[in-house]
Amino acid sequence: MTFDNYINGAWQAPSTGRYAANINPARPQHVLGEFADSAAADVDQAVAAARQAFAGFRTAPPPQRAGLLNRLADLMERDRDQLAHVIVKEMGKVLAEARGEVARAVAECRFMAGEAHRVGSSGYSSERPGIDIVAHRVPLGPVALISPWNFPVVTPIRKLAPAIAYGCTAVMKPASITPWSSVKLAELIDEAGFPAGVVNLVMGGGRSVGQVLTDHPDIAGVSFTGSTETGSGIYEAAAKRLARVQLELGGKNPAIVMRYADLKGAAREIASAAFQAAGQRCTALSRVIVLESQADALVEELAAVTRAMKVAEGFAEGAQIGPMVSRDQFDRVMRYMEIGRSDKAKLVVDGRSTVNDPDTDGYFHGPALFDQVERDSPLAVDEIFGPVLPVLRVADPAEALAIANSSAYGLAASVFTDEPGLAGFFASRLECGMVHVNHGTASQPHVPFGGVKNSGEGAYSIGPSACGFYTATKVVYRLDRMPD
Repeated sequence: MTFDNYINGAWQAPSTGRYAANINPARPQHVLGEFADSAAADVDQAVAAARQAFAGFRTAPPPQRAGLLNRLADLMERDRDQLAHVIVKEMGKVLAEARGEVARAVAECRFMAGEAHRVGSSGYSSERPGIDIVAHRVPLGPVALISPWNFPVVTPIRKLAPAIAYGCTAVMKPASITPWSSVKLAELIDEAGFPAGVVNLVMGGGRSVGQVLTDHPDIAGVSFTGSTETGSGIYEAAAKRLARVQLELGGKNPAIVMRYADLKGAAREIASAAFQAAGQRCTALSRVIVLESQADALVEELAAVTRAMKVAEGFAEGAQIGPMVSRDQFDRVMRYMEIGRSDKAKLVVDGRSTVNDPDTDGYFHGPALFDQVERDSPLAVDEIFGPVLPVLRVADPAEALAIANSSAYGLAASVFTDEPGLAGFFASRLECGMVHVNHGTASQPHVPFGGVKNSGEGAYSIGPSACGFYTATKVVYRLDRMPD
């Protein structure tokens, strides 16, 4: 079955006439469908539609914008099982996680529907009599929404919902290996009655679609979630024409364990945050920094939790870890496993795949745990983006903080401690956008989300902070003349 682009309220074949196969990572020989492989001409058409629609949609009243988002949320709830099944089939996530992703998308969509009513103006007193001064938040314009493959439903909604709430129009570009979820969302957008051209979907590669969108003079801003390397390129290209960016990039998120009694509970929280989506999350806990005096006991608890995790296709009963999303991701994780084995680190749990041939049996890789990892090891420094968890031992909180902040990334961190003073010490000094105390890196659908350093640039997404990307400020000075 073939799937076309969605442009100006209609499904349209790509100008290239080409389609790309989308495969099931649990069964790589199973083709899920053929999806549009687009080019610059398709991008131009979608941007023109968004530009034309923006002229009218920018003044759509808040109840209209909120109504569109609430109808979309209703439809996602209605089709939640179908959306979850698509996520499992094209991304590999286990069914429970896929259902959670859809529920999160609904929650974020509903929150932003409320935000449509809260776009306010600010009044200022004047130094001259008879002048009113009001600063208005106005829609930025047509925006490009470039989404990753690891959250193929919630991330597009996370970008689209605030765009609609604040009066922007959009061109969506999903990841090339997970386009089906965005097609399903576009079908629901169409059913919800969004005006033609307000939301457009163009599928294809990063160079043929993503780069063209970033460079397009009629795109006012680019919201991108993905690798730091790609995000840096988008930032550079957008800066050349002074377009706005919102970048959610990589992470090397520490779990810091310092004087914490419930090590069993900490291990459960850490393992869950480390291995959800097979570790393919920007907010995954990807290194553990633990006080030497507690290290042996924590590693024992982590090993027990890790060994008990069930690796299977997402639809299997009790499955906790599905396949890697692609052969490239599978091979990347295998390379880091070999790096760890060649280092001085101790391999506590070997998660290397037991499948005979990944290209027929699926890209499965179990969770792996390394202990006594050196602070300069690639395991401790690089964003692996897979189910590999290194443990680093430290002598005191100061050393833990120094190692945590030595990373080029600054997205999230978790701190496990029973001492309020230590919690405050780390919360105020960690160089990251989000700190979680005594639990994993789970965010909420109404709270700003983002990072610093190489983990992000621009306004944080989720919650009211998204307004900083999707709107501009217009200040109006008005002289009230006295009647003659």
